[in-house]
This record gives sequence, C-alpha cells and structure tokens, in this order.
Amino acid sequence: MIRRAVLALSFAAALSMGAAPAALAAEAPPPVTAQDHVLGRADAPVTVIEYASFTCPHCADFHNTVLPALKAKYIDTGKVRLVHRNLPTAPANVAAAAAAVALCAAPGKYFDVASVFMRDQANLATTGAQPWFAAGVAASGKTRAEIETCLQAPATRTALEGQIAGAEAAGVTGTPSFFVNGTLVMDHSLEALSAAIDPLLRR
Repeated sequence: MIRRAVLALSFAAALSMGAAPAALAAEAPPPVTAQDHVLGRADAPVTVIEYASFTCPHCADFHNTVLPALKAKYIDTGKVRLVHRNLPTAPANVAAAAAAVALCAAPGKYFDVASVFMRDQANLATTGAQPWFAAGVAASGKTRAEIETCLQAPATRTALEGQIAGAEAAGVTGTPSFFVNGTLVMDHSLEALSAAIDPLLRR
C-alpha cells in the first residue's frame, strides 16, 4: 500500500519539475515560514537555506560528513539556522517520494527522517527502495497508515511543489545548493560555507 501511495504522489511531483531550470534568472529564495523545517535558533543571525535531494550523492555527502561539523560550529552555538528544502533529482519519483515521507513526519522528526534517507542512500542500488522507505517511515514518529494517509493529502503535494517552484524561481540548477543570507553558495564543503558565514558574523 505504501509503495502505491508514495509513487502516486511522487510521479505527479516529478512531472511538475519539467525541464532543468538552467535558463531561469536567479532571485532570492522564498522567505522562511512556519512551514519550513529548520535546525537551529529562530533568531540566529545567519540563515542557510539548503536545496537538496534525497537521491543526490553530493547531498548525502554533505549530510553525512559536513553537517555534523557545521552543526557543532554554527548551529548548536546559535550562530546559524539551517533550512532544508527539497528539489528532487534523478530518479525524481524516488526523491520526491522520500521528500513527501519527510514532510509527513511528526513534528520535530523531519530531520530524523532526512538523516536516515541520507545515511542509507548508498544502499539503494543494492537493496532497492522499499527497505529505504521503510527505514524513513520508522524514523517519522508516525505509523505506516498515518504516513500513507498523509502521502495522499493534497496539502503534501502542494508543499512539495511549492519547494520545487521556489528553487526554480531562485535559479537553483543543482543540488545541494545553499543560500547564505540570500547569497548562493554551490560548494558544500565546510570551508566554503564557513567562508560565506564568518564575514556575516563579524558585522
């Protein structure tokens, strides 16, 4: 049941992406709202908005190897808040389905689901998607039935399509992409992000 529900939502979301947004003019990303999923203090002086895909290897590398150090240095110390938004990449139906599962998680569980999907992403080629999705659902704080119901809700599709549209409007052409107080940073290394963050903290 969950396989059908996930793929039904994700197929529509993937189609809505259309062509790659390479020709779009860059703008600031949409402002942070209560619907966003945020790590860190709301009043942190620096906001880092990440556009990522749960099937993107570079995104997994960031979450698995860079985010722990970024969190310790900036997020846990109140200097930065990290906003995670979804931009599904190939296979887009799988990435969109995973994004929807994360969006359907219980309050406070979004990043737990994201962590599981990024941690286990490398196993997709050998195990297939079902164990991957099962692990994400297990981390969601909701039952399988609750997730299935949420996946079919129009609000879930609307939320995901809104994140995709925001990424395209901001000129995002690849994942992961970061906006540090509105300035685009494509390099996901700690050094590159620190170079963008540190001058803002000295103001």
